[in-house]
Amino acid sequence: MLKLQYCILKVLGLKNIRYICDNFMFKKVLGILTFLVVVIEFKCQDPHFTQFYANPLYLNPAFAGTARCPRIALNYRNQWPNLSGTYVTYSASFDRHFDFMAGGLGLLVMNDDQARGTLRTSNVSLIYSYHAPVTRQFSLKFGIQATYFQKNLDKTKLNFGDMIDPRRGFVWNTNEVVPIAQKRNADFSAGILGYSKNYFFGFAAHHITQPDEGMLGTSKLPAKFTGHGGMIIPLEKGNESYLSPNILFMAQEKFRQLFLGMYYVKGALTAGLWYRNMDAVVSLVGIQNNNFKFGYSYDITVSKLAGNTAGSHEVSFQIQFECKPKKKKYRTISCPSF
Repeated sequence: MLKLQYCILKVLGLKNIRYICDNFMFKKVLGILTFLVVVIEFKCQDPHFTQFYANPLYLNPAFAGTARCPRIALNYRNQWPNLSGTYVTYSASFDRHFDFMAGGLGLLVMNDDQARGTLRTSNVSLIYSYHAPVTRQFSLKFGIQATYFQKNLDKTKLNFGDMIDPRRGFVWNTNEVVPIAQKRNADFSAGILGYSKNYFFGFAAHHITQPDEGMLGTSKLPAKFTGHGGMIIPLEKGNESYLSPNILFMAQEKFRQLFLGMYYVKGALTAGLWYRNMDAVVSLVGIQNNNFKFGYSYDITVSKLAGNTAGSHEVSFQIQFECKPKKKKYRTISCPSF
């Protein structure tokens, strides 16, 4: 089953495929991707961003407050723009550290659009992370996240077999059970982050309570587990130039994804190259100074979809505000910005 169709049908709570959404967008996607049905089983999973560290709160709630001063992050991803049923995802976040709370607070807002408005998902998350300096060189952060999500289904874009007139096309009303147009629920996640001056690692568990997101029956949102880590290899004194090898692994139900990558930073410029298991090669370029960061990445499809998807485009923008000088006991994380 194609990813787009499978995800929508799963959200509707179907235990088996009793009908096909014969919308013209699905037809175009189906026409290009039909050959994948016999070789790949797509499963519904969360939207993902290639520039992980440019969207830190989405990657791991323990990142809240790691920059200490107020930070705003804006992200946009357009996946497979050459296909009609494309995925477009937006996110915006704000976070900062508060000494009196011994940790950071964060706000994350995200919107995911599937099949040009057929299915929209909106999330609002509040995050708290506790900062625990273990030694002079090493710190831990523990994050918790509470999320309210809402899914909206545009039922006018769903077509069924019994609506077809042989001569006039889709003209009849359906007798099928039509799903509800909206689903709301709460969700909870947690994460841990460990870091020193030259290395960092973390683990996050999203959808711990596996909330029901079904719009036609019950459909639990599978828990997602993410492990990530990396290190800084200075090439010059003062970290003006360095390499940063990184690894990230995500698992959600039967879906598995491994990312291996390397960043090269030289002053204000950043270049990166990632490999996503048997799926894509990602190139990245970014510029940054003390107050803002801008990044662009492009996913080059290397699977059997190559030549049909136009890859995936992602843009990130961060604003870093100034604040009072940091206390000696607080250590900010040294990790890639994109």
